[in-house]
Amino acid sequence: MSESFRFLSKELPYMTPSPLRLFRLPLLLSGLFILAGILANSGCKHRPVVDMDMPPDDTTQVQPCHPDTVYFELQILPILVSNCALPGCHSAISPQEGIELTSYQKVMQTADIKPGELKGDLWEAINETDPDKRMPRPPSPPLTAEQKNLIRTWILQGAKDLACDPTGVCDTVAMSFANDIQPILNTYCTGCHGGSAPLGGINLSNFSGVSVVVNNNRILGAIRRQPGFSPMPQGGNPLPECHINQIAAWINQGAQNN
Repeated sequence: MSESFRFLSKELPYMTPSPLRLFRLPLLLSGLFILAGILANSGCKHRPVVDMDMPPDDTTQVQPCHPDTVYFELQILPILVSNCALPGCHSAISPQEGIELTSYQKVMQTADIKPGELKGDLWEAINETDPDKRMPRPPSPPLTAEQKNLIRTWILQGAKDLACDPTGVCDTVAMSFANDIQPILNTYCTGCHGGSAPLGGINLSNFSGVSVVVNNNRILGAIRRQPGFSPMPQGGNPLPECHINQIAAWINQGAQNN
């Protein structure tokens, strides 16, 4: 080795790589790559893959009403509120024998409903022939065959709290009192305004009684819940818009006993 090289090696040792330094270099590079990978992964968050073609999950969507299905809120509750959930009977204020018929939850909790079976307190009471045990109690009239059949079908279909959208096509052409108007009044009104002692002296169970409130304009003001009128049905939900329109159409068509 020349003198000049020896001098440089002695004075500048960093210029002469040792075997130990050569061994450490790959380890250092590997460590740097691992560290870079960890940092990259910690800063990268992947969102779940969303299928843009999938429709949104809308569990609150209400389906159109099916003619073969009985809906509690639309068909059963109005019967119970009008005929049974009255003061001194099965209202929220005075639930006789602990039975309250003002909502689906209360009916299922207190009225001994047995889904799929024609048994239990409610079913037996509305079909009782003894006036002292029948519901509704006299002087209120018993439920009609049509009303009993609706409750029967609802129970046999599982006594479910189904909802539907009744705002489909509403037929208001050539309204008939017997076929269109009286069934509406029987469902929503005659529990209070029927029988031998109708509330307020207003009897809506026959044409002559209905004519009175048609001629003095009380019926439309009440069911539309306009200012200055007592809102009907009392203690219940408003009539569906289609029923209100059908009653108005019948009146505009002459309010005939047809």
